[in-house]
Parts: sequence; structure tokens; C-alpha cells
Amino acid sequence: MKFPRVNPRLLALVSLAATVVITGCARSSPKAWQGYIEGEFTYVSSPLGGRLEKLFVTKGTRISSGTPLFELEHAAEAAALRQATRQLEASKAQLEDIRKGSRPEEIAALEAHLGKARAAAELSRLDLARQQSLFKSSAISESDFDRSRLTHEADVRAVDEDQARLETARLGGRPDAVEAAVAAMRAASDAESHARWSVDQKVQAAPAAALVYDTLYREGEFVAAGAPVVSLLSPANIKVRFFVPEPELARVKVGDPVAVRVEGMAAPVEAVVSYLSAQPEYTPPVLYNQDNRSKLVFMVEASFAPAVAADLHPGQPVDVRPGAK
Repeated sequence: MKFPRVNPRLLALVSLAATVVITGCARSSPKAWQGYIEGEFTYVSSPLGGRLEKLFVTKGTRISSGTPLFELEHAAEAAALRQATRQLEASKAQLEDIRKGSRPEEIAALEAHLGKARAAAELSRLDLARQQSLFKSSAISESDFDRSRLTHEADVRAVDEDQARLETARLGGRPDAVEAAVAAMRAASDAESHARWSVDQKVQAAPAAALVYDTLYREGEFVAAGAPVVSLLSPANIKVRFFVPEPELARVKVGDPVAVRVEGMAAPVEAVVSYLSAQPEYTPPVLYNQDNRSKLVFMVEASFAPAVAADLHPGQPVDVRPGAK
């Protein structure tokens, strides 16, 4: 059986057209980018050390924001707080006492003494008036008159002295003494605030809703200052990290949606590109030339909505494709 002869030029054109079509399809539908789920953990610790008295959470449970996580021993800190509180109360009382001046009983005594001095001055004034009349009629000597005059002047000065003492008692402490008392009260207040902070730091709570990924100490163990006791994984800190070949990098922009297919999930989940690495990576290390530049990849990160991220786990392998814009 004879077959019709095919024009070589026509065969070449058909082959070229098929190649172009295949290439175009490959470019319009790129292969999925490989990646994995990444989690950024929050390690909760106390800036102060101590024995772990209570661990309120267990590994693998989900907690809400503000949930107590653990409590360290704080008997010494609580005692220091009580001492600082009492010292602050004493400083406030001392300042108030200085500002008030003398006590009411002392004020009353000074007022009584002033009244007595005024009565004596009035009596000497009347006596001086009589002695002056007698002196004018030469009924008494000049020395008797001088004695009455000087007595009245002394009584008047005593009234002025008692009046000044009473006013001073009502004024309170001197300005410099008041300033010193104010400074002492502020120092006591700072000490009380520091002691209260120390007590508060012995109990730590969750900064946000999260999964208790791990607990690193048991009750009764000593925890050094700053050592993490609980590690948390918040949905907001779960993201996908994937690698885009250099020829396709120009198609990816921050803010672009991507579809992430996770093995075991019925449908892809959506994410939004949040970061493009500025540093290239080689898989494997190769010479940088036109032929093998497809092996040059860039790391890209995309973030999930918290409701979606709650069902994902760090380390899961994924396939990522561009999403619908």
C-alpha cells in the first residue's frame, strides 16, 4: 500500500505550530510551586526566675487571649510588695502631717496663751492710764510711772510674740521640709510600683488566642529568668512559604492572591502574598547562565485568614498556584 508523499516543509510548519501551542499552554498554566506551612511561635517567659508553682494549660489545647498560662513562686515578691505599700502609706502620712502644721491640741494651747497675754496687756494699759493721771498731779514719782509704762510695753510685745507663734504653728512645715517629704513619698511610690510589677510578672497570660504548641517545664521545676515556659502558635503567625523560579517571579506581587492546596483537604485555601525574598536560592548550586536560570528560585511568603490558618500545621507540604485576581 502506498502512502501519499508528505511535503517536508509542511511537516516542519505543523511541528513548529504544535510546539508553539504546547509552549503557550505551559506558560499560561505554570506548574504548581512547591512549599510548606510555616509557623512563628511565641515563647512566653517571665523576666524573673523561680519555681514553677502552677501550669494552667496543657499541650495541644486552644486558648483565648488573656488565659493564664503559668505562675511562679512569688512569696518573696509579695512580702516586698507589702513592705513597700506600708512604707508608701507612712510617707503619705508624714507629708500630710508636715503640711497640716501643729496638732489641734497644740494650736488650742497657743490660742489660750495668746488670750492670756492680751488680757495682761489690757490690764497694764489701764494701769498705765491711771499712773499717768497720778503722775501729772505729782501724786507718784517718775520712777513709778516709768515702771508702769515699761510693763505695758512688755505685755504688748508678749502679745505680738504669741500671735506670731500661733500663725507659724498654723502654717505647717517649712517649704524645704515639705519638698523633702514629697520626694520621699515619690520614692516610696516608685518602690511600691516596682514591687507590684515583680509580683505581676510571676503570673503570665496568653497575649492572643493561640494553640498551646508545647509546655517546656513541669510544676516544681526551677525556671531561670527569661526561660520560655510555654510556646504558643497563633493563627495570625501561620503562613505558607513557597519557592518561585526566576522566570516566573515577575508574575508574583505582594498582595496577590494564591491558591494553596494542602494534602488531605478537599479544596485549596486562599492566601495573600505578603513577602518576596530579595535573595535568590539555587536548587542545586549551578552556574548562573541562560540555560540553567530556571533552577534559580526566590522564596515567597503568603498569609492566611485566621479562620483558615487555625486548621493548618507547620511542616505540611503544599502546592501553590496563582489565585484569581
